[in-house]
Amino acid sequence: MKALGPIPVGYDSIDGVLAVGGKAVTHWVEQAGSTPLFLYDAALVRARVSDLRAALPERIALHYAVKANPYPSLLKLMAGLVDGFDIASGGELEIVRGAGLPLDKVSFAGPGKRDAELEAAIRAGVTLNLESEGEAARALAAGDRLGITPRLAIRVNPSFDLKGSGMKMGGGAKPFGVDAQRVPALVRAVVSAGAQWRGFHIFAGSQALDAQAIAETQGQALALAAQLAQESGVALPHCNLGGGLGIPYFPGDVPLDLTVVGERLAEQLANLPEVLRDTQFCIELGRYLVGEAGVYIARIVDRKISHGEVFLVTDGGLHHQLAASGNFGTVVRRNYPSAIATRFGADVEEEASIVGCLCTPLDKLADKGGFPRAEVGDLIAVFCAGAYGASASPANFLGQGPAREMLV
Repeated sequence: MKALGPIPVGYDSIDGVLAVGGKAVTHWVEQAGSTPLFLYDAALVRARVSDLRAALPERIALHYAVKANPYPSLLKLMAGLVDGFDIASGGELEIVRGAGLPLDKVSFAGPGKRDAELEAAIRAGVTLNLESEGEAARALAAGDRLGITPRLAIRVNPSFDLKGSGMKMGGGAKPFGVDAQRVPALVRAVVSAGAQWRGFHIFAGSQALDAQAIAETQGQALALAAQLAQESGVALPHCNLGGGLGIPYFPGDVPLDLTVVGERLAEQLANLPEVLRDTQFCIELGRYLVGEAGVYIARIVDRKISHGEVFLVTDGGLHHQLAASGNFGTVVRRNYPSAIATRFGADVEEEASIVGCLCTPLDKLADKGGFPRAEVGDLIAVFCAGAYGASASPANFLGQGPAREMLV
């Protein structure tokens, strides 16, 4: 029997059924009309933001990374909770525009921005995080064509990365950002061209649970920002220190000690060099804000035995929860937190695998986990589904189509 990941804090049951947003998931399934279904608990999102605000220095603004979950209702909730938004495509720009978010609070990072995306961002008053000298030239040219002064920042490719991070976004050769040693010259070029200079974006890695490593990386980012501002000879109005705060997904994962991160960052900000004295700082988070607030619900449509093994076949699968299947960059597949939602908290009675409805052996949501006995009609739950779930999965694979989503 293989271990399951830890179920996040904040989930309870009502009469033996998993509760989300204060009501049993069977209620929400009835409201939605069918499964599969993503449920996002607004109270858990608010609580996470509140905990962050309490732990971090007041000087640190909080930005939401839209790529984690661009569900419009969730974005509208976030608009009242965070200080800014970070997008990574022209498509996300249209999503945040459609959600009515303040576009002057939006920044746009990502390599390979097309000219049409650059122009759309400049028209909207969005800050562009430049990923190369070539992109800088194209953005300046777009501003000239439009007769609009572009708001430009530079994404820095630092020489360091975030130790223990799930994805390393800095250090060595990377498609992201401008190598640190070339940044000062580009700053001067951007400013001399008449752009509105908006500062640096320094993102070294993501999905780390080691508070000391995160604190060390934030200290390195502050030191690098000071060095580059000094070398460029231009005041630094703003610096995005990236994110990196992870959540527990797998057996043995321990939640991040946010207190350590906040205390170390407060110490670092108290000892800033003069060149950063007036700089505004933010951190950019997606998964940490919404990941644990989401649950994926699917219904068991078949229970079968093959060579003595139990398979619970659902109407969902990897086309909605690619990451939980292990096919979103996981080298060694491990089980996400999951449960039989209609027997939540019941004792383990059998070893079973939860699989989806696709014709591929990759479509497995839980491998040989310990569950109470489940039957056709029962609901299963996969937790940590609030980030990189619906929008990061191949919803149309085999013509299955997307799952429903609800903010509750």
